[in-house]
Amino acid sequence: MTINPDPTSAPDIPAVVRQLQSDPRRGLSAAEAARRLAQYGANAIPEKHLSPIRQFLGYFWGPIPWMIEIAAVLSAVVAHWADFAIIMTLLLVNAGVGFWQEHKAGNAIAMLRRKLALRARVLRDGLWQEIAAQDLVPGDIILLKLGNIVPADVLLLSGDYLSVDQSVLTGESLPVDKGRGDGAYSGSIVGKGEMQGVVTATGLQTFFGKTAQLVERAESVSHFRKAVLAIGNFLIVSALVLIAVILFVALAIRHEPMIRTILFALILTVAAIPVALPAVLSVTMAVGAERLARLKAIVSRLVAIEEMAGMDVLCADKTGTLTQNRLTLGEPVVIGARDAEELILAAALASERDTGDPIDTAVLGGLPASAPLASYSVLKYQPFDPVSKRSEAEVAAGPERFRVAKGAPQVILDLAQPDVGIRQTVTRQIDALAGKGYRTLGVARKDEDGAWRFLGLLPLFDPPREDSAQTIAAGQRMGIDIKMVTGDHLAIAKQVSTLLNLGQNIVPAEALPTDANAAQAQAEQADGFAQVFPEHKFAIVQALQARGHIVGMTGDGVNDAPALKQADVGIAVSGATDAARAAADLVLTAPGLTVIVGAVEEARRIFARMNSYAIYRIAETIRVLLFMTLSILVFDFYPVTAVMIVMIALLNDFPIMMIAYDNAPMAPQPVRWDMTRVLIISILLGVLGVVASFFLFWIAETYLRLPADVIRTLIFLKLLVAGHLTIFLTRNTGAIWQRPWPSWSFFNVTIATKIIGTFAAVYGWFIPPIGWGYALLVWTYALAWFFVNSGAKIIAYRTLEAYRKSSTR
Repeated sequence: MTINPDPTSAPDIPAVVRQLQSDPRRGLSAAEAARRLAQYGANAIPEKHLSPIRQFLGYFWGPIPWMIEIAAVLSAVVAHWADFAIIMTLLLVNAGVGFWQEHKAGNAIAMLRRKLALRARVLRDGLWQEIAAQDLVPGDIILLKLGNIVPADVLLLSGDYLSVDQSVLTGESLPVDKGRGDGAYSGSIVGKGEMQGVVTATGLQTFFGKTAQLVERAESVSHFRKAVLAIGNFLIVSALVLIAVILFVALAIRHEPMIRTILFALILTVAAIPVALPAVLSVTMAVGAERLARLKAIVSRLVAIEEMAGMDVLCADKTGTLTQNRLTLGEPVVIGARDAEELILAAALASERDTGDPIDTAVLGGLPASAPLASYSVLKYQPFDPVSKRSEAEVAAGPERFRVAKGAPQVILDLAQPDVGIRQTVTRQIDALAGKGYRTLGVARKDEDGAWRFLGLLPLFDPPREDSAQTIAAGQRMGIDIKMVTGDHLAIAKQVSTLLNLGQNIVPAEALPTDANAAQAQAEQADGFAQVFPEHKFAIVQALQARGHIVGMTGDGVNDAPALKQADVGIAVSGATDAARAAADLVLTAPGLTVIVGAVEEARRIFARMNSYAIYRIAETIRVLLFMTLSILVFDFYPVTAVMIVMIALLNDFPIMMIAYDNAPMAPQPVRWDMTRVLIISILLGVLGVVASFFLFWIAETYLRLPADVIRTLIFLKLLVAGHLTIFLTRNTGAIWQRPWPSWSFFNVTIATKIIGTFAAVYGWFIPPIGWGYALLVWTYALAWFFVNSGAKIIAYRTLEAYRKSSTR
């Protein structure tokens, strides 16, 4: 029975009332209302409840958790309880962080529910009564007046008029005047007037409810999750294949002792599985989130940091985001007034103070300080209403009496009845101002014994924020395409776009093609979008994502919530509604958009740290596993013991955790995971490490003729020192001395763990000792290869960049 009248055409009111089986004089009966409530459900947005325990346990299921859990089981099998405790701690930390983030992000629907009106004035059984808004049903007759939140979608039936603020629903910057036959949306706020209406839709069938459904439906797959899975899958598959080869050769071909071989394989598997991978990347983002908080940007979903680093399109909501959401007086057009001051003064006298009306506030705010407003007394005031479309006041200034009026320009022209020439001039000015996106007011004055005199026009507009143009320019220099999105008229959108240098290719939402590919292409090429509804914003974000863009969306209202959640990076600006903040990934606590530029810069540094760790971790796995496998297969020699493997793994954990606190370069353009490049650089560094290890093994065995136990300790120290030096190589794409240099905390911890490992090798802590002489030899050897690897890395990056440029031509 719910009806959503077409807002573009006048509905047949009697037909709608009949279809709803309602009675405007008596309303519904209590029994009928109860029956409809049972049939259609409560006038509320239903919540889906998932057990917190089930939600938490869900984080222990999936490829990455499986890898960590396998590592924990293997640690327990070989009775390495220290490893087991560390691995389980990492697993619980990952689950806890994910659970908390999902819990916070899931508040979007709850916040939308809270925006619904709590009480409603309804006509039941011929009597007006106040009931809970959730008990409203289609067909109810309700009363709307100043200050009410519209509790459901309503068709207005009778009364003078309503002035409704629906900016948080549609993005319109100005209040909307409504009369008989117009619809009022659930969640909008009545600013003026009083009318009765019939409920046409409740709950999820309302405009508001459909917005909530869009929020619930919104889903964007994190590029971060894809990257972690790709890295993890590569490492685990590589480890299992190489370990399977070791087991096959050792057991099936060489018939070595099963227990010793399996034990070694299990230890190697534990060391190879990237148990710290999710934790390191999560900690890196968490530390970055703290830095962003100091920049007045609160992160509600950690993976959004990685998305922000790759964001190449930012859809910026106009009202309240690019603009101030505050009407301002433009340059007055003087026609019959002596000067602009007389024109504005007359309009101010026809305005009400302290009512919060945005038009009156703008007129009074534009009054020059020299204007003698206090010397005038308003004897009689007629407020604006949609019927007369003007406000009027009778004013006294000492013995002088006169009247002033302001309102729709054509209405004021008809009141003043100027000659044809003045009327034509005024009409041309109105058209010119409308083309620039201005809303105009006509102003007139009538002296006590005279006729009405047309004084001139006052243009009104919502000015851009002071920092918007600067922020847009900075974002464009960083490779971000900024597109304006607004519910306002096309002319207003073009005017604001001109002021902000955004371009003039502004597309009305209804003009977007129905064909998906055509719509995506037009969305990509547009500078902005006008006359949009929430479903349009949602579709625009999806269209841009379908073209391969990482999309950011800024907003502050309920109407922005679906698009904020669907976007890769949803950004709620300062002063945003609860629903917008709950749906967003990033919440700005300082006014303006300059925070976004700083946040993107910091996000790109955070991404650089994560990329650095990913390359290091893959290279390290290749270096250790491939070297071990080839040593066993080719030389029938176990180059390190199980204890050494565990020591290397434990000593590696400290410096890699400090990557989160390292200084990092800021990419000038959007960045995203390039797994091909990551794997090429990782494999290069890993293979060079294998070559260096075999060369050291050959020197130790052939020239130094050292015993096997001493060779193992040499190899252990070389793997440890060279591995930690590799972390410094992965920090950038150029020479190691390029800025930014490593942070002191990162540098000190990395060097300290190498020193601890060196003391273990020199003095024989859990492993055979080698003395200072051989330890210094290993350090010198590792440093020499460090510079070789650095040169190879630089050449590889330059080659990849040259190939990328040639392939894009």
